[in-house]
Amino acid sequence: MALKRMIVELGMGTDLTGADYTKAAVRALKDALWHNSLTIAPAMGKKPQDMHVKVLIGVPQPDKVDKAAVAAVLPYGTSTVEVIEGGLEIMNDEGTNLTLMANAAAVVYLDIPEKK
Repeated sequence: MALKRMIVELGMGTDLTGADYTKAAVRALKDALWHNSLTIAPAMGKKPQDMHVKVLIGVPQPDKVDKAAVAAVLPYGTSTVEVIEGGLEIMNDEGTNLTLMANAAAVVYLDIPEKK
């Protein structure tokens, strides 16, 4: 068996006034996930817990994201979280506060038999 990519879900999340990178990342992943109901696992004869989810988060300062908090958003399956440089920081006119935007991709894999 081999892991096969089945779905890619995309989302965007913000923290409008607190510049909390983890909050924006969590919101981006929720945006990617909460707009659908995946039925791919049962359609392939698998359980939702069999899904392997690779989460990719883009924010301007990747080291400020708590990966465990992002992974905790996933309702089932196993996960990995990678945070890279991306997203946006938008400073207010006074230069005292940021609006932060994070992007997320959740790539869902299932372990399915190889075709012969």
